[in-house]
Amino acid sequence: MTILKFSAPMIAPVIALAAAATAADARDQLQIAGSSTVLPYATIVAEAFGENFDFPTPVVEGGGSGAGRKKLCEGVGDTTIDIANSSSRIKQSDIDLCAQNGVTEIMEVRIGYDGIVFASDINGADFALTPADVWGALSAQTVKDGALVANGAKSWADVNASLPAQDILTFIPGTKHGTREVFDVKVLEEGCKAAGAYDLFLAASAGADDDAKKKDAIAGCTTLRTDGVSVDVDGDYTETLSRLDANKNAVGVFGLSFYENNTDKLKVATMDGVVPSVETISSGDYPVSRPLFFYVKKQHIGVIPGLKEFVQFFVSDEMAGPDGALADYGLVPDPELAATQAAVDGETIMKPLN
Repeated sequence: MTILKFSAPMIAPVIALAAAATAADARDQLQIAGSSTVLPYATIVAEAFGENFDFPTPVVEGGGSGAGRKKLCEGVGDTTIDIANSSSRIKQSDIDLCAQNGVTEIMEVRIGYDGIVFASDINGADFALTPADVWGALSAQTVKDGALVANGAKSWADVNASLPAQDILTFIPGTKHGTREVFDVKVLEEGCKAAGAYDLFLAASAGADDDAKKKDAIAGCTTLRTDGVSVDVDGDYTETLSRLDANKNAVGVFGLSFYENNTDKLKVATMDGVVPSVETISSGDYPVSRPLFFYVKKQHIGVIPGLKEFVQFFVSDEMAGPDGALADYGLVPDPELAATQAAVDGETIMKPLN
């Protein structure tokens, strides 16, 4: 991916805040942790930031949304992180923990939406899918007569008679891909529950407690067939497109922006009767989507060099806009990005949760 060089703004002298003066000025490299879904996007921005600005490349780690927010709320100072990436909105319990530890000003930044579409060759059959259809086609086990059995479906019509009598072959995001989590959660888990399989996996679990049983059930829901009908693609969407070009009857998973740039080659499927678009994804009507956030410790702005500049760069048109670098990797741009940019410029802290 080619990143254009941007001119860094003039950086004002760093003045240590009294509240964080204990050690914050000892660190000049941003520390970021949290969501595995946001991780690939944050890594792309961090690398571009290091290349284009006179600041060190930020350190970006995963660990999960909840763990990232917990780290953010450990306190103020250079031994605590500056930004928590999150694929779900912050909880009141997180805010309460932050307040207990002196983190009293948090900026909520919505970077866009995680949305995926199912598409096939432009000249192929029409698909009107549901999460249950996709799960029923790809899961290692399915439900028959109220019991879990090995999945032997050969065609989409075997799963749902209203679907094309076309052999099942899908190219889905690999486990390292930024959109695999939304595929697992919004398609496989939801489809599994709709088919009644989640309860069966739950009942079959030998887990020691409810949390262990739920983990087992989710693992059962997201375990896929290994007979070649479900193929992981760890590369970008151009690789998925080339796979479809070589397999005209296959169905592939793409980011919305990539699909919209290839409507001459691809035919998109509806999901639960909804056509994917920026409008239906950002409104939440399209079911395979969710907003993505990161949370900034405002008390570190002006203390940790480059923090505000990094946040501004992340939500810039060049990164998060419709034609930005992140759209090529599946991020659905936020129609209200300009408002987010203004809030970041003004260092606006988040309002109380509704």
